[in-house]
Amino acid sequence: MILRIAAAFALLNLVLAHGGHDQQPIPADADWTVRHMSEEHHITSFDAGSFFNLHDYDGSNEWTLDDILKTYGLRHESTDHIPYDEKEKAARSVIKLYDRDQSGSISFAEYTIGTAQGLTLPDFGWGPGHHGDDEYEYEIHHFEKFHGDDATEEELNHPEDIAHFQKHEMLEQQAERQEAMDRMRIVEANIPMKFRRNG
Repeated sequence: MILRIAAAFALLNLVLAHGGHDQQPIPADADWTVRHMSEEHHITSFDAGSFFNLHDYDGSNEWTLDDILKTYGLRHESTDHIPYDEKEKAARSVIKLYDRDQSGSISFAEYTIGTAQGLTLPDFGWGPGHHGDDEYEYEIHHFEKFHGDDATEEELNHPEDIAHFQKHEMLEQQAERQEAMDRMRIVEANIPMKFRRNG
């Protein structure tokens, strides 16, 4: 219970430090890029260059297959039900759409020129593209919508809150078990049975 209280207040501090994120209504005819920026980043005003740079995760000035998979949220557990070959096929179709020099990736120039010519990232129907860590995703998709800066521990009782804090507790317990094993000179559980002394 103490862990849950500490985690709840740590999350509240994170939200307060992160600032307010009132999501603006998304137009019904908005493309996937606009939906993604609004739902995942709470950004409503951006251009092709800033969108590209935000999703160029390693700063290489190109989007690789992995960058596209991540941008579409296809590395996130919420898309585990989608077979990997479908994910890869979708990401490759995005590359094919923009990749003028057929290098197998999308450069900054290819993306921004393609966007200026009317190309848009396709919507595969797999959601807004979750690519933040668990804390970020919980904050923007649940905490902000249903709680707020003045939430109390008692109000954090939705199934999403409970699952989130249970995961924190489980990770903390795993870390404590690992620390205890690290302090042991010999970890008997790691010794194969055939090498253990009988009795």
